[in-house]
Amino acid sequence: MNELLVLFGVLGGLAALLTTVALWAPRRIWIKLSALGVTVVFLPAGYFGLSEMLSRPKPVGLELARTDLAEATVLGARMEEDKAIYLWLGIPGVEEPRAYALPWNEQLARQLQGAERESQDTGTPVQMRKPFEDSLDDREKVFYAAPPPPPAEKAQPSENPLNFQGTQGAPRN
Repeated sequence: MNELLVLFGVLGGLAALLTTVALWAPRRIWIKLSALGVTVVFLPAGYFGLSEMLSRPKPVGLELARTDLAEATVLGARMEEDKAIYLWLGIPGVEEPRAYALPWNEQLARQLQGAERESQDTGTPVQMRKPFEDSLDDREKVFYAAPPPPPAEKAQPSENPLNFQGTQGAPRN
């Protein structure tokens, strides 16, 4: 949400700067009033447009900041055949999950369904490899169930098990 306020502040500042230039320019009064009116309409329209975009999934092709991300955790998914694969991704280093839309691909949809089934069996999350890279290599799996964590290491015995120490007073046979 902080990004929305910063972006809106920048847009508002730029609109105010352009309006100031238009008001101080040697033009007719109706041109100056038109510039002021456009700014008054632009600010609420810009805010509502930005806030509306927050609730929509972002196409993965438009992600420019994280193109080199190696993996992301799939927190949820919904597939609409011949339309898109909608993903809710947990990205390392980002607090809030993000919503993305992949273009429909039957092979990816099958991979995602298989990974979801496997993750339910193993109790591990579904991972997505290179979520923002447009790779032409179809051989590498994009969706997979994370491997289960390794078992805890066994505790080392405090005594050497090869040394037998009998108990005192125990009858011998």
